[in-house]
Amino acid sequence: MKKKLCTFLANFAAWAASLIILVPMLVVVVNSFKSQKESMVMTLSLPKKFMLENYATVIERGKLLSSFCNSAVYASFSVILILSVVSAASYVLSRNRSRLHRFVYYLIVLGIAMPVNNVALMKIMKATALINTRYGLIFLYVAMNIPLALFLMFGFVETLPREIDEAAVIDGAGPMRLFSNVIFPLMKPTVVTVGILNFMAIWNDFSMPLYFMNNSGKWPMTLAVYNFFGQFEQSWNLVSADITLTALPVLIVFIFGQKYIVGGVAAGAVKG
Repeated sequence: MKKKLCTFLANFAAWAASLIILVPMLVVVVNSFKSQKESMVMTLSLPKKFMLENYATVIERGKLLSSFCNSAVYASFSVILILSVVSAASYVLSRNRSRLHRFVYYLIVLGIAMPVNNVALMKIMKATALINTRYGLIFLYVAMNIPLALFLMFGFVETLPREIDEAAVIDGAGPMRLFSNVIFPLMKPTVVTVGILNFMAIWNDFSMPLYFMNNSGKWPMTLAVYNFFGQFEQSWNLVSADITLTALPVLIVFIFGQKYIVGGVAAGAVKG
């Protein structure tokens, strides 16, 4: 009886937490189909007429196509660079147990807890001519997300038996072939997890483009929503449609990749 009561309370708490998160999202989605007058009161009531033209207006007047391409470029290239660098680094650092390699690992992972100093970062970006450039923002995202990615991947690689390396070397595999053909395929769970988490974080980021991207033609979707809200703050139906379109790609990525996230994080945190 006690066990059933605990299960019921746990399920009730989970449903309550889910509703706290889902209800605001549903309000935004429902109001994105309403007229301007109906959307002045943000409720869950269905619109009298579904205004699909709200989305066409947002795409045209909010310049969402260009901002969508910018967000896709920033997130995709950043994730590719992060996975390429960190997957190789995690393998090298985990298989070499010297003090130097341990020092390098802990020095990089320390970046998880280090706050971002935007003043110093602004001076560095200016000095290296990376400010207000797409590749500069990509490099910035890569540098900021490497510590956590290395922490997760390092912990996973540590769980892989060294006998796998020895067997591959005996079969004649060199270092590059050993990593690319043997080790990297085994890292698929944590690679997918790190890729999804970083993609969502970069797509949703607002502060870095705001500080380091002055050209509106290079703005991602988060800044496009901010700019759109400034122009149409009285049109909550259009603002809701804009928010819905911005959140949709991340939601799709999460839905298709959620089965990897829990397992990958747990695997990467075993020894990291």
